[in-house]
Amino acid sequence: MRHPSIGKVRLLLVVVVAAALSAGAYAFTATNTVPATSAGSGSGTISGYTVSSVAYQLASTPTNIDSVTFTLNTAATTVKAKVVAASSTYTDCTISGGVNVTCDFATDPTVVSADSLSVIATV
Repeated sequence: MRHPSIGKVRLLLVVVVAAALSAGAYAFTATNTVPATSAGSGSGTISGYTVSSVAYQLASTPTNIDSVTFTLNTAATTVKAKVVAASSTYTDCTISGGVNVTCDFATDPTVVSADSLSVIATV
């Protein structure tokens, strides 16, 4: 009768222990449920708006501008404007029909200080 060599027994013992440890480690792992999500990257052209039909309304003091109205070439949801280039304050504007805009200045700028109509519009 032949006995298995000690080296083979040790190898078999190592394989059995490794299998038991891996099964035990798997038993203690937590299960996470992650909902499906989307991620991506892309680019698009920023074309800007065309402003037309600009009209300024004078305040009760005719040296001041009360408001400005204009039309955008495509619909916007948010529009802000200023008429003094050096100013950092833009006035919130109201939009009618998506393209007709009225900007009523809280502090009426003077006609003399009005040097540039700057419009910011977004969808």
